[in-house]
Amino acid sequence: MKWIEIKLSVDGEAAEAVSELLQRYGHQGVSIEQEGIMPDSWDEGEVPPPEKLTVRAYIPADDRAEAAKTKLETALHHMNMMYPMPQPQYTLVDEQDWAEAWKSHYHPVRLGKRILIRPQWIENIDIKPDDIVLSLDPGMAFGTGTHPTTQLCLIALEELVQPGIKALDLGCGSGILAFAIAKLGASVVYALDNDPVAVKVTLENAKLNQVDDKIIAQEGSLESLLNSARRFDLIVVNILARIIIPMCEQGLGQIVRPGGIAIFSGIIQDQADDVEAALRKTGLEPFARLTQGDWVAIQAKRPH
Repeated sequence: MKWIEIKLSVDGEAAEAVSELLQRYGHQGVSIEQEGIMPDSWDEGEVPPPEKLTVRAYIPADDRAEAAKTKLETALHHMNMMYPMPQPQYTLVDEQDWAEAWKSHYHPVRLGKRILIRPQWIENIDIKPDDIVLSLDPGMAFGTGTHPTTQLCLIALEELVQPGIKALDLGCGSGILAFAIAKLGASVVYALDNDPVAVKVTLENAKLNQVDDKIIAQEGSLESLLNSARRFDLIVVNILARIIIPMCEQGLGQIVRPGGIAIFSGIIQDQADDVEAALRKTGLEPFARLTQGDWVAIQAKRPH
């Protein structure tokens, strides 16, 4: 069987809309990668803002492909009336290559003071004694560490994780944030996602990172947490603003223990005020923002 790779090069403002559109057609999700990423060491505050992001999805090359491409291009045409949109690029790939096609664009990345994101298949990397190394083979689960939303979370986690805490990565994708939390000193990290592929990839990567004794990866949602007795010292939610705000209305703040910390990402600057208003309504108090280009990560606390 063959697959069609759909690729668009967009700026940060268009990335969310394009990725949401491709979610309707892409098999097992959409990947978003920062273009022109450099493997050099980056100190906190010096991560260059992304000028362009590559959004990719894959569809089966079958008799439904032309109809899917027509619907996609029609939707992009309508979006182009409000904001400039590029034409999608299509590439035919073989079955054995479709999950590997993006790997040539994925390089080691340094973030914050000690975090090193290492693709599993790349060797000969200069690892410093105090590095927090995150080894990944994301498969088709979201979370390669190249997207600004993930990078902002990792930078925040390096500052906020305390030894021995109980933490949650809600919408874990590849598990990258859960592994960072575990390696930074948490005693246990729940990694939840409603996609079984993400759970499978997280469990595989937990073993690769030698933190499988700390990671509990399961299919789940906010609703399942609210119906349980689980409460957390720290949660990280790297999804999208349009999902975070309804979660707040469902009682998201309840799963954070009094005095606990929450990090929210996947937010465009224009959405940050609305997200913070929703967080306050759910019992959380925003206290800091991190930004990279058009993207924002919000840090909040549940008062004692």
